Amino acid sequence: MGLEDWKQDRIRSAREGRNPTVIARLPSGFVVLADMQFLPGWCILLPYKQVSSLNDLSMVERAHFLLDMSVLGDAILAVCRPKRVNYDILGNTDEFLHAHVYPRYDWEPPDRQPLPVWLYEDHYGSDPSTAFSPTRHAQLMSDLRNYISSHASAHAQQ
Repeated sequence: MGLEDWKQDRIRSAREGRNPTVIARLPSGFVVLADMQFLPGWCILLPYKQVSSLNDLSMVERAHFLLDMSVLGDAILAVCRPKRVNYDILGNTDEFLHAHVYPRYDWEPPDRQPLPVWLYEDHYGSDPSTAFSPTRHAQLMSDLRNYISSHASAHAQQ
């Protein structure tokens, strides 16, 4: 097996403990750090149940997934202090349910701030200096994990 075989099935590798991007577990799925961190704190919520879209989940499962997505947004706001957080469920490239939750910052180029993150130039998505690194991103992952573990149960009870 290669070093990055976990990328072939991110949900299964998270279940098996082989996905190094896993930050925490929420009731509906795994919180992982995105492969590229040119917007520090960009995370993805991967559901435990691998399905094609949100519509493939029961109403209860959908409610849990969407609530967990917002809890992840709370964590990013608290830890990274961005201007705002954007939420995106696409599935056009990776045809399985997953939600991108990414911070938007005042320091982003002014022409980029009003646009979706997907319209950043390609080099942002391939810059080794912002690529996920278990070492470089350990503190960020720890801070997000700590926020989630201390606040997720409070959200679940409300």
